[in-house]
Amino acid sequence: MTARILIIEDEALVAMELRYVLEDLGHEVVGTAADASTARDLVRETDIDLALVDIHLSDGPTGIDLGRDLAQYEGVTVLYMTANPGMVRQGVAGTLGVLSKPSDETAVKTAVDYALRRRQGEPALYAPPELTVFA
Repeated sequence: MTARILIIEDEALVAMELRYVLEDLGHEVVGTAADASTARDLVRETDIDLALVDIHLSDGPTGIDLGRDLAQYEGVTVLYMTANPGMVRQGVAGTLGVLSKPSDETAVKTAVDYALRRRQGEPALYAPPELTVFA
């Protein structure tokens, strides 16, 4: 199952590594954004299946609100990726969960697969231990 994925991450090396992992898995990375404004523009202009959203972006801790906003777009599944998972411990309405960083390639693959299966309404075997799924 392939997907169109938006990476929202202000650390260029992290974004580049995520892109390589996702493309190796056969997904299409439709873009990367380092701030909330750029991310919103990309979502308005492009069909996106999954958005991987960091909480602390170049314009500050805007990722939580951004994820909530993106989840309102039809067809967009939001998965946070952050070194500060406690900031969303209680969950964020409309979003799927949070993957703790740093994450290895296996955790990213498993979390993305889990998110895409949930998005399609298919049974998701298990979430990686680094992924906290919101109720």
